[in-house]
Amino acid sequence: MSSKYNLYCPECRFGLNVNGMKFNDADIENLKPAFVRAHSGMQAIEAGEIKNPDENRKVTHFTDRKNYLDSDLFKSVKAFADQIAAGEINSSTGKKFTQAVINGIGGSALGPQLMQFAVNGPYWNELSDAQRHGYLKIYFLDNTDPAGVEDLMQVMDLETTLVVTISKSGGTQETKNNLDALEDIFAAAGVDIAKQSAVITMLNSALYKHAEEKGYLRIFEMAESIGGRTSETSIVGHLPAALAGIDFGAFLRGACMMDEWTRQPEILDNPSYLLAAMWYIAGNGRGDRNMVIVPYSDRLILLSRYLQQLVMESLGKELDLDGKKVNQGLNVFGNKGGTDAHAFIQQLNDGRDDFFVTFIEVLKNARKINLQGGVTMGDYLHGFLEGLSAALQSKGRQVIRITIEELTPATLGMLIALYERAVAVYAELIHINAFHQPGVQAYKLAAKGVLAQRKELFAALNALKPVKGSAAELAAKANLSGAEEVVAGLLAKAAVNGEVGREFINGQWIYEVK
Repeated sequence: MSSKYNLYCPECRFGLNVNGMKFNDADIENLKPAFVRAHSGMQAIEAGEIKNPDENRKVTHFTDRKNYLDSDLFKSVKAFADQIAAGEINSSTGKKFTQAVINGIGGSALGPQLMQFAVNGPYWNELSDAQRHGYLKIYFLDNTDPAGVEDLMQVMDLETTLVVTISKSGGTQETKNNLDALEDIFAAAGVDIAKQSAVITMLNSALYKHAEEKGYLRIFEMAESIGGRTSETSIVGHLPAALAGIDFGAFLRGACMMDEWTRQPEILDNPSYLLAAMWYIAGNGRGDRNMVIVPYSDRLILLSRYLQQLVMESLGKELDLDGKKVNQGLNVFGNKGGTDAHAFIQQLNDGRDDFFVTFIEVLKNARKINLQGGVTMGDYLHGFLEGLSAALQSKGRQVIRITIEELTPATLGMLIALYERAVAVYAELIHINAFHQPGVQAYKLAAKGVLAQRKELFAALNALKPVKGSAAELAAKANLSGAEEVVAGLLAKAAVNGEVGREFINGQWIYEVK
């Protein structure tokens, strides 16, 4: 395979090598007309055309991040974080903030989590205030799970905790649930959460109005044209990063460098186009192969989770832009290099050939650790990557290599921007809307339906109490025949939490509402 399929940017110190994929020059040549159309589509995105027709929205994350660097909003976020670190903005009790809770879900959490882990490392919260230079410990609430709230409360000092709630729509139910819980917990402790809260949301959203009404410490406005899974280079990523002392400006400059590199029209000059071409060829334009992400860096272990949302939510679509049923998408999973060899690599080496692997290597060692034989620990990690790559290719498996000289905010920005642009151009190739999520909306509606059934069920049972019977019998009494499985789940949940009684009799649960 030609070296022309190995792209490197000396200024970026970032490389992409696809020589381990199964394709030939003719495959690339055959794709050129499609990429001419896709390039026009990418230009249209950056020109401000409506690219999310379902929601009649522009898509501005590629262009906004360059402008954001010099914006008043950027300056205000940085000033806010610096003032908190310096103790110039304190909690409602006058104490210095020591920790922040980032309350968000999906793109409002995954990007900030990846940034925190990649730049500050997994043990940031265990460092002293002096070691953190006054910047905050960062915790995340990213689910509507009571256990998550309970676990968080075990390490929270409410009097020194800043709460940052992120929801573009301002109506995300999971995020609202967590905020409601936190407001109750703070109130019970006699701590004024309003004076310790900031929100990121669209102008005049429900969350925006709530924060105004309660007199929250700060309200930061988010653009409607930036989607959650592409929001890490916006204020969504900025505020959590700034509170932890991360150089977000460097991160943005890295992303913008990748944007410039990936505006080239030719496939062989543009790493995002070459990457998208590999996805297309490997999966026959239908996503027939899974994407396996294997970063050889402990700090990038969250990358596969981040890319799962970016890739799968963007490309997993039933209908194309013409309304034709296409059932497109790419499945993504992964782990970190080294660990992977003891997890799923056996399957990749000897099992079904239905995937391609993307190895991501960071060349610079954080610490030189000498081992026997004159090699370092970093040499071993590199050797394991090379060995695994060779082993997979000897079995006819396909691999991609991304090489980063050093993991910094700038190179993380490049990596995120590369995948954002590859996803966008791939969507152009397969003629889908990458910027909506009808499947997500469908599950949210279904969840609301279950909650409505719960209300209906317990209203009926409370009206009949005392009442006793199996889930099917109680479903019938509540006029919910046909929803027996849903009713069984609702009753089991209620029983375990002490809301109804139950006994296991003759192989089934019998529930009782007294």
